Amino acid sequence: MTIPPAIEWDGQDLILNVRLQPCASHDGIAGLHQQRIKIRLTSPPVDGKANAHLIQYLSRLFRTPRSDICLLSGKTGRDKRVRIHAPRCLPPRIMNLQDLQSIRDSRP
Repeated sequence: MTIPPAIEWDGQDLILNVRLQPCASHDGIAGLHQQRIKIRLTSPPVDGKANAHLIQYLSRLFRTPRSDICLLSGKTGRDKRVRIHAPRCLPPRIMNLQDLQSIRDSRP
């Protein structure tokens, strides 16, 4: 079984494989966790609040309307797959993770 990369491009869309940590003390990207981007959010995992907060957080981070972000999978779990249509900005933190992922993937 192959593990998908944490960050991948599908045409102009960015696909993120995310590990979500709800009920955190602050919102932020924590790094890579088993080929996924670990994102901490303050919202609880109740009634879709964490998913809505994740979309709002990614919207601010990538300067993209919330309507251009969709949850592809993982609606009820911590592991999620998110599509961001034509992000207007690539945050340095994400670019650094992509560089780190490339280095890890190129190891023999």
